[in-house]
Amino acid sequence: MSDVTQSADTPGRPEGAAAVVVGGGLAGITAALALADAGVRVTLLEGRPRLGGLAFSFQRGDLTVDNGQHVYLRCCTAYRWFLDRVDAASLAPLQDRLDVPVLDAEGKPGRRLGRLGRTALPVPLHLARSLATYPHLSLAERAKVGRAALALKGLDLADPALDAQNFGSWLAEHGQSSRAVEALWDLVGVATLNAVAQDASLGLAAMVFKTGLLSDPGAADIGWARVPLGELHDTLARKALDSAGVRTEVRTRVTSISPNGNGRWDVQVPGERIEADTVVLAVPQRETHDLLPEGALDAPERLLEIGTAPILNVHVVYDRKVLGKPFFAALGSPVQWVFDRTEASGLREGQYLALSQSAAQEEIDTPVADLRERYLPELERLLPATRGAGVKDFFVTRERTATFAPTPGVGRLRPGARTKAPGLYLAGAWTATGWPATMEGAVRSGVSAAGAALGALGRPRDHLLGVFEEAA
Repeated sequence: MSDVTQSADTPGRPEGAAAVVVGGGLAGITAALALADAGVRVTLLEGRPRLGGLAFSFQRGDLTVDNGQHVYLRCCTAYRWFLDRVDAASLAPLQDRLDVPVLDAEGKPGRRLGRLGRTALPVPLHLARSLATYPHLSLAERAKVGRAALALKGLDLADPALDAQNFGSWLAEHGQSSRAVEALWDLVGVATLNAVAQDASLGLAAMVFKTGLLSDPGAADIGWARVPLGELHDTLARKALDSAGVRTEVRTRVTSISPNGNGRWDVQVPGERIEADTVVLAVPQRETHDLLPEGALDAPERLLEIGTAPILNVHVVYDRKVLGKPFFAALGSPVQWVFDRTEASGLREGQYLALSQSAAQEEIDTPVADLRERYLPELERLLPATRGAGVKDFFVTRERTATFAPTPGVGRLRPGARTKAPGLYLAGAWTATGWPATMEGAVRSGVSAAGAALGALGRPRDHLLGVFEEAA
């Protein structure tokens, strides 16, 4: 067994503080880069054979497949900082202006397609034209949606009472019909919260809608990767880490973390002990619970009370082009959101569609054959061009613990970046970022953990000031 002691006073080693980041998802990569950019010597440890956490790619024959469709919004300023930092912004561009086609499988001819979009007018007028012409709601429902949106805008996100309430009940109290919930509130909320309104914290839902739709006219403009996610979150991220001097080790699982009595930390991996001044735990909540040393949190058992929610992704490869848009959302169907992944996957003939199915508790363990029988006819209902098209491949990817569950009361369970153990910090989308479990939340948590660590080390944090100000 070898001991690697990263110390300022160890002969033969460069001077300066040393840090270990445990976990190579977006939170861990961000923390490692932010620490390294301040001159800290960083070791990043990841148990998987790749970086990127739950936003990754894999090969299936000639296809490069994302495990699930991930998007971000213009208001996701921390994730945009991350893209810039790993030199990937041009590979995941934003829409010029929010435009979401919404297909109703049960809609009357001529009224099956609606659009949610915005103009350049100030908030909330930027959505007025779209809402006024949205065919999937009645005139009365549209008026009530407008009044509920103004009430939502007036909520104080700092009020802890919001966390204890559920969003569905609040919507009902503000005159929202079941149709309005399906055709608007859940259309957005399920994709961002990974829960239907009735199961979601009002605090988190209010944060999503206030920030994304009611803060700035362009806040909800959508961005997504035009290349495989692995190119962004693994290949380019690793290049950025290497350039920053970070030692990155994959296939390396941490077995224990403990204070060594000298004011520093010992991080144990198979065959090696790494000593460091600072440790950032950027792994899921259950793994964090198992690695936390005694006394690091007042109530570590709360981490085990943070539930998880699944996401199912259905992948279909047709022998011809069946969709002329980059994506659309669906109503009147179990289908939620459909994305064209043809170019990004490297497919040369036909078209590859990916269906992103959030809050998929009822289907996450359904056999592939049953899912095929359910979703191919649904795609035919939504997209007439699929009728008669050949299906060259059909497969699914399942993330059973894709996100933390944004249930009412979850806010009191989410810890901040700092622990009671000096030099030990927490990161991950499940920590107290104020955001639901998104790529934005993950990056924010990494920035927060690194900022807290740099403050304790007396290191400069100037390079993070812009991130905090933009992401506030």
